[in-house]
Amino acid sequence: MIETITVTGGGTAPPEDVLLEVRDLRTYFHVMDGTVPAVDGVSFRLKRGDTLGLVGESGCGKSVTALTIMQLLDIPPAQIASGEIWFEGRDLLQLKKDEMQRIRGKDIAMIFQEPLTSLNPVFTVGDQISEQVSQHLRVPKKEAWDRAIEALRLVGIPSPERRVKQYPHEMSGGMRQRVMIAMALSCEPKLLIADEPTTALDVTIQAQILELLKSIQERTESSLMLITHDLGVVAEMVSEIVVMYAGEIVEQGTVEDVLVRPRMPYTMGLIESIPDVNKRGERLSAIKGVVPSPFNLPPHCRFEPRCPFAWERCSTITPELFEIGNGRLARCHLHAPGQEERRRRALTGEPHVASGEGGETLEHLLADDAEPGGPGSPAPNAEAPAVAGEGPGWTSSESGA
Repeated sequence: MIETITVTGGGTAPPEDVLLEVRDLRTYFHVMDGTVPAVDGVSFRLKRGDTLGLVGESGCGKSVTALTIMQLLDIPPAQIASGEIWFEGRDLLQLKKDEMQRIRGKDIAMIFQEPLTSLNPVFTVGDQISEQVSQHLRVPKKEAWDRAIEALRLVGIPSPERRVKQYPHEMSGGMRQRVMIAMALSCEPKLLIADEPTTALDVTIQAQILELLKSIQERTESSLMLITHDLGVVAEMVSEIVVMYAGEIVEQGTVEDVLVRPRMPYTMGLIESIPDVNKRGERLSAIKGVVPSPFNLPPHCRFEPRCPFAWERCSTITPELFEIGNGRLARCHLHAPGQEERRRRALTGEPHVASGEGGETLEHLLADDAEPGGPGSPAPNAEAPAVAGEGPGWTSSESGA
């Protein structure tokens, strides 16, 4: 059961060009084994017509962030402990339940991760889309049905007049995902949240869905928040990136800055782990260790047990999100004042840039134009620099290529 959410607000509204702004959001789950800080101090903003990518490993808090924005969490066990969610000049956490229901599905729509479990199996897709249209736009049943047909046509479903009468199980995975997109777009939302929209789809269908999302977002001038763990999807789709780890934001910036010149060791490890055709037969890089248990997180830097650059400060002082220029943020002590030499050695000694050429692909985006041996330049056989007090470099696994 979804109950009324009461969080003390009092902040000022963001500028007019900002559609969504999340400030210091904290969402916890209270369960028998303890408290899980699923979202812990997350802040970001999305301007009108822009695209934002929320990336990270499974369990880092991406989907919980979206569900908190939509207020679709069961309370309890969930608790929105603090924070502000500003949308269209209003703090959503201060709205009454009926006010939020008028926004959810109309002004903010969400494409869920698995359409087969999100769609109702006992109603046709037309019934489900037209119900949403009737609920939010208050139009006659015939007009709502016609809008459902038009929505299916908009997302490229052939013979929409026939498909609108089908049940979810009668469609393929890609077709069901298109239905989910059609439902989300049926009321022309200002913000579209896509949670892993290409999960379990083959590569061809995945490309079609991504191209569909991009074209619709450009045509309707809506804002898009894309949640994914696929850096290739991010490189193709968004302009801004927020990287999350263990419930916190660890790096934030433009897609070019973050993917080409990552400045947080976790982001470096993610990019280094991308398979590269030029490294065929070589060891694959991997981030050592495992994601910490949410019930027993490291007390200060949450990435410290897995970080190849960690030293004593990381286990005794909690890192803040440091501003590193050009609007970029990174949660790492390497960017603290007085750590210039340690930072230089870390950023120039670790191979984390994939190479390649071609169109707007991830490999093309990540290709670095730095001079050989300069910051960010590839060094396929180099080991991590021996920074005093740091742990070992990224671990490797044998490739079967």
